Amino acid sequence: MININIIDLSLIFKNKIIIIALITWILNQSLKLIVFYITEKKWDIRRFIGAGGMPSTHSALSICVATTIGLKEGWDSPLFALAIVIAFIIMADAAGVRRETGEQAKVLNKIILEFFREIKLKDKRLKELVGHTPFEVIVVATHIERAE
Repeated sequence: MININIIDLSLIFKNKIIIIALITWILNQSLKLIVFYITEKKWDIRRFIGAGGMPSTHSALSICVATTIGLKEGWDSPLFALAIVIAFIIMADAAGVRRETGEQAKVLNKIILEFFREIKLKDKRLKELVGHTPFEVIVVATHIERAE
């Protein structure tokens, strides 16, 4: 049986890779909020905590972690290899499956609105912004700079 105590858990918050990942998430979600304001001319705080939209936080976070591991452990390390493979899986999912789910939600929402035009539905609309365009995924993944 594994014995984990509070002192062991505090080490998580001293892990530089986790700290860098958290900073990346905060900065990227803030940028997403700004991009939304520029494109839509309105503020929506849900963009800070929500998935989907420009830029892809999934891409930023996964590439950031992989890059940090590569810098720390070496570009030829098995840990970096694992991190980069997982990053590419995450990005492919964001631009593929999750994006297609959002497109299907748009179609279903239109069908429901048209079919039940006279009936007031209490159910929520399906979430349409769940994935990313390939551009939204790639733009972050290709702009990681080495900070030392």
